[in-house]
Amino acid sequence: MYTMSVLDTVVKARGKNPEPFPRNYRSLFLGCLSDLQKQQERGELLQPLLFISLVLCSVLLYFKVSLMDPGFVKAEEEEQGGKSEEQSVMIPQVPGNVKMRLCGYCMVRQPMRAKHCQLCQRCVRRYDHHCPWIENCVGEKNHRLFMVYLSVQLVVLLWGVHIAWSGLYFEQSWHWLRHNILLLVSFFLIIIFTIIVLLLLVSHLYLISCNTTTWEFMSHHRISYLRHSELENPFDQGIILNLWRFFCSCHLTAWEKIYFHRNNEPV
Repeated sequence: MYTMSVLDTVVKARGKNPEPFPRNYRSLFLGCLSDLQKQQERGELLQPLLFISLVLCSVLLYFKVSLMDPGFVKAEEEEQGGKSEEQSVMIPQVPGNVKMRLCGYCMVRQPMRAKHCQLCQRCVRRYDHHCPWIENCVGEKNHRLFMVYLSVQLVVLLWGVHIAWSGLYFEQSWHWLRHNILLLVSFFLIIIFTIIVLLLLVSHLYLISCNTTTWEFMSHHRISYLRHSELENPFDQGIILNLWRFFCSCHLTAWEKIYFHRNNEPV
């Protein structure tokens, strides 16, 4: 409605009929806004508000995942000196007969499935990968929220593809293409990002259902505890239990206990 009032004001000021405006400009300019105009005329504000809410939620999740602790392994002195009773329950106790590997970079004892990140310069529990999008590692503490972020981002992108497609009106002319090249490029970029997020979400869901990480999947032959295991994946407890442990468990897991379950260690 605001766009129409601007056009009408310009037309009245010229004292002419709206038709002197090029038909291609007018059809394109109004065509991109037709869906929004219909919703505004009908007073349907639920979908626009829901879309804005999802975008804001996606932004908040991005900052939350990028700024939160992914599961950094602290030095033994820090854990023993500044650990409260609640934290002692949250941090799993490693069996006494299991020797933890000493990291050669930050000189901390690494629990099983932890890895030193060269970019963060810290060891991360259940290290999955270092994500350049969020500029942070994805580990045991933020992997679940990372999946929520990907899911919300995928919904926003799919909805954005639908909105962009509804505003496109194709015409077979170089004149139309010249004035819509940026809109077309933006549309195809949204599609590319949607495919990337979709593939990333599906691949992570598959790895989670197998209770493995991206690092373990890509470097299986170089990881000692996987090479020396009799099982192909010693952490796999079945799809249901794997998904339950990932999405519903609120505490860190002592993976050594699962790894040595054949030695009468409790799981």
